[in-house]
Amino acid sequence: MGATAGAPWGRTQQQDFRSRVRGTLLGVAVGDALGAPLDGLSLEEIREAYGHDGLGDLASEHGRRGAITHLTQLSLFSVDGLIRAQVRRDTGAWHPPTDLHRAYLRWVATQRDWGPDERREDDGWLAREEWLYARRSPDRACLLGFGDETMGTLDAPKNPGEQGPEAAARSAPFGLLVGWEPQLVLQLAVECATQTHGHPTAYLAAGAYAVIVHALARGENPDAAVQQALALLAPRPGQQPVADALQHALGAVRQGMPMPARIEDLAGSGGAEGALAVAVYCALVGEDVRHGLCLAVNHGGPSGAAGALTGGLLGALYGETALPPAWLAELEGRPTMLVLADDFAMEMTQGAALHGPTGSSQGWLARYPRA
Repeated sequence: MGATAGAPWGRTQQQDFRSRVRGTLLGVAVGDALGAPLDGLSLEEIREAYGHDGLGDLASEHGRRGAITHLTQLSLFSVDGLIRAQVRRDTGAWHPPTDLHRAYLRWVATQRDWGPDERREDDGWLAREEWLYARRSPDRACLLGFGDETMGTLDAPKNPGEQGPEAAARSAPFGLLVGWEPQLVLQLAVECATQTHGHPTAYLAAGAYAVIVHALARGENPDAAVQQALALLAPRPGQQPVADALQHALGAVRQGMPMPARIEDLAGSGGAEGALAVAVYCALVGEDVRHGLCLAVNHGGPSGAAGALTGGLLGALYGETALPPAWLAELEGRPTMLVLADDFAMEMTQGAALHGPTGSSQGWLARYPRA
């Protein structure tokens, strides 16, 4: 699926791509909202609260059902940063990790400021969405990583001991760069992950996840997508824990009916590689999107991150219409997500008609400034 770089997009391709973009962003958000109330609970505590089968529907968190957390907030700013990077190419400036870092600094301001009243015009439209000015359990690594203007890099990563799944959980949008080669998608996700999660397990899990989303968004089957990620990981220093986790997930698929104990085993100690393994496993064995997401969150590990990762995979694989409508109806911020997803799809398929050397849409540049 999708046009190769520089090739024109047909209308059917554009429609399919838009559905997968929407599905990916909404899937991340739905999985995040489903799993967030379970974060910090053991499997026994989950069963005590929600019954033997665990949570099977959205539960109240942050004062409402369908509330998203910082994982979704950061995913949205990832999309914003990718669009801004494309627009800034017109100026001759082309360094997407820097544009993503600037987008993440706009996010961290939403965790600090009361509202968007004092935001500058060149911050763009997403930073002026008032509902995003809510502190939703941001992890310490993200707050520290974006706590100053210095950008983490592979040579000098922020929080070099941090192995958590949060960087991976904001990385689905990189996989939607379907015109890019997979190794470039991996590299971009890795470089952006080092801005907060500097341990190789965390940033390589983010890169592997982006590659899997990328393959699914291009129409590959999930097993082939994982194999591609494994092949690209192989030469990377420090990749073994992530590769082992992915192999473990593939092996678990062949072990019969999914059980919470198997998912707990995959989740391990709650690091990025475990959450990635849970997501891959649940995407492969889920009977449908709802079943896959419920499997992904009912365990004692990082339920919100595992749900977000799984939702991104399933959304990229099946598109928006496969997501549970009743959950989407209650999802916080869905109108913003749909607009952002459609803007991303339009930029990636028709960007030349929106901005370039021969002329630009002023409305588009007001939404995604070059500055």
